[in-house]
Amino acid sequence: MEQDPESTADRELLEAASTIATFSIAAPPDEEQSQPKAEISCEPSTENPEKDDLQDSKASLSPNSSMTTKELQEYWRNEKSQCRQVKLLFEIPSTRIVEHHLSKYVMYKIIILQTGSFDSNKSVIERRYSDFEKLHKNLLEDFSEEMEDMTFPKKALTGNFTDEIINERKLAFKDYLRLLYSMKYIRRSKKFIDFLTKPELQEAYGCLRGGQYNKALEILLEVIGLQERLTRGNPAATVPTLCAIVVCHKDLGNAASAFEYGEKALSLLCMRNSHKYYIPLLEAMITLAYELGKDFLSLQEKLEEWKAKKDPVRVFSLKELAVREYVK
Repeated sequence: MEQDPESTADRELLEAASTIATFSIAAPPDEEQSQPKAEISCEPSTENPEKDDLQDSKASLSPNSSMTTKELQEYWRNEKSQCRQVKLLFEIPSTRIVEHHLSKYVMYKIIILQTGSFDSNKSVIERRYSDFEKLHKNLLEDFSEEMEDMTFPKKALTGNFTDEIINERKLAFKDYLRLLYSMKYIRRSKKFIDFLTKPELQEAYGCLRGGQYNKALEILLEVIGLQERLTRGNPAATVPTLCAIVVCHKDLGNAASAFEYGEKALSLLCMRNSHKYYIPLLEAMITLAYELGKDFLSLQEKLEEWKAKKDPVRVFSLKELAVREYVK
């Protein structure tokens, strides 16, 4: 009997999916310390990151068997792209001396890029000695054992602004970041990720609150690429930033771009409908879809389904949530 070609294709795709799932989950533990682990997740890491990563990988690698061949192909194309290992390289090519009122300090320019291929989306940030020092003290609170053999450049009573001292610190900070990133639990830690992203995010949200949407958007688009690379094991961590980008695009009249980033954020909340951004994002997406002439009924159904299950509570708008981020 001749088999249905589409059924055969579906079965082959599901078999390939099973192979990918097995390969992704059964990674040798010894390799974990030498290179970053490829993780797929719709849930954030909690008290047991190892257990949660495994559970999330299994959950995300279980597609709906009713998917069409085209949908399955697209699903696994996305999953395989998520499985690609990401390794970041840190370079400190230059510095500048800043004199501000009575203070004087050195700013170190840090370039962060992805190895293994040409990286056109490199991230550039600046940090001073006191920023590194604060990071070191904060990490020692949680990772004193892992960092017991690490040395940190000491302060000098004099000569802090000589070329010799500055060049020594450039090399020391480069090695320091490389070593921190090589340790799985440190590179996943909020303190390490905040060191690399929080100052820029705070500036961006300050601009957003002040109505400077173009400036806020410029910074947010710079940060989101780095943030995504740093939070591979917890992609939902990027949702607030993606939603802030949606708000900026929406207020600037860029409905199509706002919808594009909104779809990305919504996909990261596929198993997180209790997330504080879920309903505000859904409501914003319904408005944008209607404005763009796109299908908004499926989004409306999700909203109604959520409302039917939950007790009525006050929900902030997407913009109201965004302006509250990083407010002390």
